[in-house]
Amino acid sequence: MLELVKQNIHMNRWKNQVNTQVTLDDDFIVPDTMSDIAQVILDAGEIQLDPVKVQNEKIQVRGKLEFHVLYRKEEGGLQTLGGLLPFEETVNVPGLEEKDYVSVTWQLEDLDASMINSRKLSIRGIVTLEVKVETLFDAEAAVDLKEPEWEAGSAGAGGMTGAGRMTGVGGMTGAGGMTGPAGMTGTAGTDAGFFGPPHIETERETLEVAAIALRRKDTYRLKESITLSGSKPAIDRILWTEMRLCGASARPLDGRIHLEGSLLVFVIYEGEGENSTVQWMEESLPFSGEVEMPGAAQEMLPAIGLRLIHRGIEEKPDYDGEMRELDVDAVVELDIRLYEERPLELLSDLYATNRELTMETGEACFDQLLTRNSGKCKVAEKVELGGDMRILQICHSSGTVKLDEVTAGKDVLVIDGALEVQILYLTDDDSLPIQATSSLLPFHYEAEAPGIREDSIWYLENGVEQLTAVMAGGGTVEIKGVLTLELLALQPVCRQVILRADTAPMDRKQFQEMPGLVGYVVQEGDRLWTIAKRFRTTVDNVMASNGLASEEVKPGDTLLLIKEMSR
Repeated sequence: MLELVKQNIHMNRWKNQVNTQVTLDDDFIVPDTMSDIAQVILDAGEIQLDPVKVQNEKIQVRGKLEFHVLYRKEEGGLQTLGGLLPFEETVNVPGLEEKDYVSVTWQLEDLDASMINSRKLSIRGIVTLEVKVETLFDAEAAVDLKEPEWEAGSAGAGGMTGAGRMTGVGGMTGAGGMTGPAGMTGTAGTDAGFFGPPHIETERETLEVAAIALRRKDTYRLKESITLSGSKPAIDRILWTEMRLCGASARPLDGRIHLEGSLLVFVIYEGEGENSTVQWMEESLPFSGEVEMPGAAQEMLPAIGLRLIHRGIEEKPDYDGEMRELDVDAVVELDIRLYEERPLELLSDLYATNRELTMETGEACFDQLLTRNSGKCKVAEKVELGGDMRILQICHSSGTVKLDEVTAGKDVLVIDGALEVQILYLTDDDSLPIQATSSLLPFHYEAEAPGIREDSIWYLENGVEQLTAVMAGGGTVEIKGVLTLELLALQPVCRQVILRADTAPMDRKQFQEMPGLVGYVVQEGDRLWTIAKRFRTTVDNVMASNGLASEEVKPGDTLLLIKEMSR
């Protein structure tokens, strides 16, 4: 048996993806310590998921919707209440195994907090859970033949030397392909060929493969302090907070992951003093930091998802004892995939000119890099706020990207979705001083991805880089936004690989009956390799015998083929 040199390539493959929706519907009683509700102004929610439990081909997802509602009190002023809606869902995932990597992401498709009466709210929400299953595996492929010792008279494989496509045997090098002393032909040459070392020809194919080098989750904590400007009153009570990432990105360095971007913070609060009104402040906190990540390297290809999993804001006194400072505590989760692009030289075919050679083959699949694409999509639209009240000022706007459909087109990834924008504004109506509205701004974007297909693998990260909302007159607001879309696309390619190979003595009579010289007309689909293999010669010998400068042949060409051991 020939001994093969094999190489393992670490790969990951999407095994399954399942989407399911959970509908939450419950009533919430206003605590006795809080004022009656006159109007709901804002609502917001976050999903907190517990660790996923895998049970055979099912996963158990437990979590809770944490909601907050900003409302106008009947006696005037604003107040905030919050609560939790727990849920549990069993998701069937065919083919799921204990060793698989399971990730669950969520999207709050709809949240509606509406009044039943002044002491009761109806909370309804639709949560989409996206379950993705990856399997990590090693793709094994033969890349060379080992060089065993050969003794005269043995029918086994010999000591093989040489380079490139052709590998010589038994210490023989060069393109002549002769077995035995130089220039020897006839029976003596044939005997030397039969009883000498096997003369094995090898064909190789070089692929650029993207192997998974690191798959991990980690967190990055961001702590900052914000001081109110001197023109604003001190904080009596925080009513509402929002926090989101803007222009955030991550890239690998040697032994660590570098993050940078901005954290946008928006706070509504009641100011101190009897005559103080509702106040708000907005701050952009730039950040740049690193997470230790053994095994990471700067040249690796990143597919890193970033999302906020903790948002904390607390007021604290300044040096004068006034509540004029805010402590911001945020935690960013990193969902890390790092790929390493490397050349892989596969041993794709073997044959022997002086032996019968049998092979057992299989199929191995590898990923190749298609493209890395960083794109920006602009959205703009004018929105009518409606109502008879006059808008005095826009306080705040925030946006969330929601993807509807992502499909592979001709050399592009087609992305359709909407930017959901929420706007908070002041009016001239003393009974309804603060109001909010939300709008959906659809967008269509095509990311360049030459060669992408439906069976390609893509990682798409999105975010909001810029968002503005300005008054355009007549109760109209002009909204403009810039969305970021980061794409890494891979293409699975499958190749025949050699699992084992063995040699056996040739049938001497059959070999001797083969003509020593043959004229051959090239057929459709022929290559010099397949022709040389069929007639037990070598590519180099065919080229030398026919004066060919390259291995290119076309149907209808005539070749002179000389049996290897007749030379």
